[in-house]
Amino acid sequence: MARSYQPQQSPPPIEPRGFFTGVKIRPIIVGAVVDYLATYAFTILYLIFFFMKEPLEGGGPSQEAFEKAVGEMLSSPEALIALSVIGAFCTALGGYVAGRLAKADQIKHGALVGVVSLVLGALQMSMLGEANPLPYWYEIVAYIVTIPAGALGGYFAQAGGEFRLSA
Repeated sequence: MARSYQPQQSPPPIEPRGFFTGVKIRPIIVGAVVDYLATYAFTILYLIFFFMKEPLEGGGPSQEAFEKAVGEMLSSPEALIALSVIGAFCTALGGYVAGRLAKADQIKHGALVGVVSLVLGALQMSMLGEANPLPYWYEIVAYIVTIPAGALGGYFAQAGGEFRLSA
């Protein structure tokens, strides 16, 4: 019995997967909205609880008291660090939401929430023009931290919500 020789088919070539392959826009938009709204809400709460105690005890804050509290907050290095932490936490929350909604490529979706948040933040700062009250170091920290924070939220979404640091 003679065996006939059958040439083996070579496997298809490995093709690189594009960065935007599998990206879903809706989870990114929802994550960015969650980030923006949560950052706004937590910043206002921080402002109220740490810088507007007297006006709240007196019945209600006036526009003048609010502007004074914002000025005090933006001139305090401790408050700016707290705002950086709030912003990073909220971006991670937005990245987590995007990752959970996407159900695939969670870290990528979280990082893209960070990109969208970074763009929105830069647009907000550019609309202020010359009157930007934030110090330069704060802006640099925000630019450095935003995308990794979103990716971290995506990582937690990929991990199924289990927050454990050891493997």
